[in-house]
Amino acid sequence: MKLVYFAWVRERIGTAEETVELPKSVETVGDLLGWLKTRGDGYDAALAEPDAIRVALDHDHADHDARIAGVREVAFFPPMTGG
Repeated sequence: MKLVYFAWVRERIGTAEETVELPKSVETVGDLLGWLKTRGDGYDAALAEPDAIRVALDHDHADHDARIAGVREVAFFPPMTGG
């Protein structure tokens, strides 16, 4: 599965994108966020407040309880403000 990181999520993790093979226990966006936090300090810092992270599954916004089976790309980005 391809993971793409934007803005300060990318900066804290230290990469713009990566391809990973997920453990079978990772079934939802929330599971994925929890698993990613275990991958190192940068991930833990970027995802310290998972409720603040917005996610898109194959370019469609999704909630953290969304299932990820069959998804090819997951994008993570912080909440955005505009004006």
